[in-house]
Amino acid sequence: MSIDRIVMAFAGTVILLSLAFSQLHSPNWLWLTAFVGANLLQAAFTGFCPLAIVLKRIGLRPGMAFE
Repeated sequence: MSIDRIVMAFAGTVILLSLAFSQLHSPNWLWLTAFVGANLLQAAFTGFCPLAIVLKRIGLRPGMAFE
């Protein structure tokens, strides 16, 4: 699995978990959803993604987006 797919899977998982937590615990969990969305948007324009940097350092294969 490439870094691109791992980043998308991780972001999707965090978004779904924060939505579930907002329904079960507190609406403040929606701030995490907003943060992940904002990070994905800025990564689309700048190419900077902290998770991609960490994954690249541990030796995973980069995809087209994070070469």
